[in-house]
Amino acid sequence: MRGAVKVKSFTGNAEDVAAYGPLRDQRGTRQFVLTPIGMARGNVLAAIEGVGDRNAAEALRGMRLYVDRDALPPAGEDEFYHADLIGMAARTVAGRDLGTVRAVYNHGAGDVIELMLPEGTPVALPFTKAVVPVVDLAGRRLVIDPPDGVLPEGGLPDAAGRRTQ
Repeated sequence: MRGAVKVKSFTGNAEDVAAYGPLRDQRGTRQFVLTPIGMARGNVLAAIEGVGDRNAAEALRGMRLYVDRDALPPAGEDEFYHADLIGMAARTVAGRDLGTVRAVYNHGAGDVIELMLPEGTPVALPFTKAVVPVVDLAGRRLVIDPPDGVLPEGGLPDAAGRRTQ
């Protein structure tokens, strides 16, 4: 109705989605100014500047909107923005290469990191202090203590390419 849209917000308080300033599309080429007008089933109902009718709102269906990074508050101690973790190198506590962080998910029971192992196999691990004891943002690396049975059969290749546990 009149171009209002439903927005699934990932901010601490859902209606704060507009408090960070204009949002951008995934490519960063389009800017959207939102004005929250209510809530519906956990989603923010919002008017978007320049979107005045149902057809214009429908054309935005499925679009992902992003806050400019510099508008976000600093993460607290032992808190991390998912975007900061993606692409980080991961090594075991023994120093073996585990590949890189491909994604971070939260399906309600806590964060899960997905690593892409060197041979191209993805593996998901709980993002807990016990499994990820070190997060070095400046060095862009994680230290992982993987639970038993998570790594592929035969273990990981060492520097000489031999498989070890």
